[in-house]
Amino acid sequence: MAKFIFITGGVLSALGKGITAASLGRLLKDRGLRVTIQKLDPYINVDPGTMNPYQHGEVFVTADGAETDLDLGHYERFIDEELSRAHNLTTGQIYLSVIQKERRGDYLGGTVQVIPHITDEIKEGIVKVARTTQADVVIVEIGGTVGDIESLPFLEAIRQMRIDHGRENTLYLHVTLVPFLETAGELKTKPTQHSVKELRSIGINPDIIICRTQRELTPDVRQKIALFCNVQLDAVIQNLDVDNIYEVPLMLEQEGLGNIVMRELGFEPVAPDLESWRQVVQKLKEPRHQVTIALVGKYVELHDAYMSIVEALRHGGIANDARIDLRWVYSADLEDPENLAPALEDVDGILIGPGFGYRGIEGKINAAGFAREHQIPFFGICLGLQCAVIEFARNVCGLEGANSTEFVDDPPHPVIALMPEQKEIQNLGGTMRLGTFPCRLDKSSRAYQAYGEEYILERHRHRFEFNNDYRDLLSAHGLRPTGVWPDANLVEVMELADHPWFVGTQFHPEFKSRPTKPHPLFRDFIRAALERRRQRQGRLPETAEKTRGARSSTVTD
Repeated sequence: MAKFIFITGGVLSALGKGITAASLGRLLKDRGLRVTIQKLDPYINVDPGTMNPYQHGEVFVTADGAETDLDLGHYERFIDEELSRAHNLTTGQIYLSVIQKERRGDYLGGTVQVIPHITDEIKEGIVKVARTTQADVVIVEIGGTVGDIESLPFLEAIRQMRIDHGRENTLYLHVTLVPFLETAGELKTKPTQHSVKELRSIGINPDIIICRTQRELTPDVRQKIALFCNVQLDAVIQNLDVDNIYEVPLMLEQEGLGNIVMRELGFEPVAPDLESWRQVVQKLKEPRHQVTIALVGKYVELHDAYMSIVEALRHGGIANDARIDLRWVYSADLEDPENLAPALEDVDGILIGPGFGYRGIEGKINAAGFAREHQIPFFGICLGLQCAVIEFARNVCGLEGANSTEFVDDPPHPVIALMPEQKEIQNLGGTMRLGTFPCRLDKSSRAYQAYGEEYILERHRHRFEFNNDYRDLLSAHGLRPTGVWPDANLVEVMELADHPWFVGTQFHPEFKSRPTKPHPLFRDFIRAALERRRQRQGRLPETAEKTRGARSSTVTD
């Protein structure tokens, strides 16, 4: 029988429940346990696929094609396990399933209620993950905060899980805030006390309390929390702010979290093998080199919209012993050609990220052209590839008015067009080309050089594709397809000849990158950026330079 760990949060959002869940998963996996992690989201949307990135941040795509919460990306990166659509349950999914059962008559004419029907559906979704993954431990994060009305059915369901599965197989972990008040000069435990009181009022007594704090907890503060929140003293765990999220597992291990969880769930004590993780953290903290990468996008005000890309860039830096100095560039600013050089001429690489809609597109197109003309290593992902194709068609192939049918109804040269199977689709939710598809690489390509194999599997999320009617023309001018989905002859990778490193992918390689296994394309992109930096500076400093410029930010969180 699997054992279940339920992670709740109190006081306010963005306390790091997802990183806590992912970190705990890593600590348990490195003790030899089979671990999986599930997210319960209280919003009524069936999934985040139709949400504006400013509302939700990145949509993480699983291998089986589910559009999910970005926390699943953290889970996969930390525990290095592929998750599925079953790993992200929303209120919308739960109610939709119950209503469909009611319409079929599955409830035999009974009154359908939140308890037991909604809570039973939630519990079944949790147990299904345990059953299908055969995990020893299922970590379940409940989105939102205790006290939110929309979270109540999920909290009631996990309360019932202890009744169903027993105290020895369930553990409640509560993440809360212990703020430091400058005026009083002390840490305050009242927010934690009130959060736990709210949780206990609905029948859940936390076994472990994770305290997010900017200052170290004193023994008196720990004892006070233990006393007033009715937990053992060693179960009051300090979670200090750190420079990068990959330090969190090591910090929580030092606090004893892994041993406490093993004890509470009845596992034999085992020392974790965290050596590979320590090496990751060491390379992040003390890199020998540094590169500046411009991330050109339309949602750059909200960095969470590009979470997996940022992390994959960091992983590429780990592989090259380099810190990533990330420059966020708002694509709409680049629609004025005068802004291109100030924003991009001193960077070592340019990455154009995915997105939807016409706002800022011409700026992305201009950025692709700037990378091409100035021989700057370029990486285009999904829409980034499409913008590079449009730019090349216009300015190298002479196709005036070349565009995508996503932006213009009837362009003279639709070099990017809606996929045929998408033309009759009415609903927007869950209907894109989603999930893992194979790709065959040209053995003479940079992509093949990176992967080291001819056939690869990568994840997709798009409706528009390169128009094969223009394939020969663009190839003749130097932008050639080097990766193709054989079943439908769809172009998946394009590369520019006579350029240091210019690669675009229709798929999203960022979703498969891990700190311990950097994605090969991100690894080689950063390697090319380092080479450009060497050429421009003559040599790289032995120690990384300090981040310079208000527009840049070193990737640390």
